[in-house]
Amino acid sequence: MTTLKIGDKAPNFVSKDQDGNTVSLEDYKGKKLVLFFYPKASTPGCTVEACNLRDNYERFKSLGYEILGVSADSEKRQTNFKKKYEFQYPLLADESKEVINAFKVWGPKKFMGREFDGIHRTTFVIDENGTIEEIITKVKTKDHTNQILK
Repeated sequence: MTTLKIGDKAPNFVSKDQDGNTVSLEDYKGKKLVLFFYPKASTPGCTVEACNLRDNYERFKSLGYEILGVSADSEKRQTNFKKKYEFQYPLLADESKEVINAFKVWGPKKFMGREFDGIHRTTFVIDENGTIEEIITKVKTKDHTNQILK
């Protein structure tokens, strides 16, 4: 679970998106950013969450938000996920887990009685100055937009 708190500066990052483009936190300076971490592209919960954000994309844009998804999937897997579901926002292919570790969302999880290390589904809302203004750790995949824009 993340140890970052509301009011902390968001960790700076540089990573590649699904198309191999370099993306950094600096790119979002002066904009509000919804940075959502999800366990694995094209799995049921992750698809529902990402599609909920896609379906409300215009609402986010009208309020001045950018959206950026992050998982440890490859560029190819992220490209397929983005194309299949027509996401308007980029997905970081953080295979090295640099962004995931910077935000401290990697750790022990339980699923169907099994314990393993993985990404904790977590969303950070970052303001125009790079400060964390909201952290959502109990993500409701079907209603995530309303959790963010409450």
